[in-house]
Amino acid sequence: MTGTTCFVSVLFPRVTQLDLTAPFEVFARVPDAVSHLAWHRVEPVESDSGLSLLPTVTFDDAPQADVLMVPGGQGAFDLLEDEVALDFVRRQAAGARYVTSVCTGSFVLAAAGLLEGRRATTHWASHPMLELLGVVPEKARVVRDGNVITGGGVTSGIDFALTVAAELCGPEVARGIQLMMEYEPAPPFDSGSPDGADADPERVAMMRGWARATREDVVRRAAARLGR
Repeated sequence: MTGTTCFVSVLFPRVTQLDLTAPFEVFARVPDAVSHLAWHRVEPVESDSGLSLLPTVTFDDAPQADVLMVPGGQGAFDLLEDEVALDFVRRQAAGARYVTSVCTGSFVLAAAGLLEGRRATTHWASHPMLELLGVVPEKARVVRDGNVITGGGVTSGIDFALTVAAELCGPEVARGIQLMMEYEPAPPFDSGSPDGADADPERVAMMRGWARATREDVVRRAAARLGR
């Protein structure tokens, strides 16, 4: 790809910062790239872990993205009822080469009407709820359906972003970014998914129950607004 590549990521309160910052780190290493963080106002936004992040542009001032990215976190579900944010996502998606998300950011794309009938992924604890919004859930670290690329939960954002980098610049550039980041995961436990050998069934059930209790109502309301 020639010329400058513009990445626009949506930033919002209670974002899971690694959903945002892990892909941002990869995108920053794409040749001739510029990255923007967009929100209603240019003022510090607190993540769900207490880390404050600063938007670079407002929704009104954001340039057209080549790659639109929506991260996840509990705050993503607040966006399901934020019509200004959803309209921004729709407008950006209309002109973007790739429309993407990490973790529960896929619910924002779906609530904006961008994932109807498409395959997508999200955090495992919320995965089944994608169907409520007309999405075809697929369990994978990264799922591509046309120009829509979605990443699974949190750390999947690195795999997702390297996939996007390879699409934009070729696999050799993406391999070089991976090498520079020394991305060679070797976790101490096999408990990173509910199917892992070290996963605790009680903890898995608790996390699934928490996701349903805190998220399903707002997802159903978003589904109703989509006429589902």
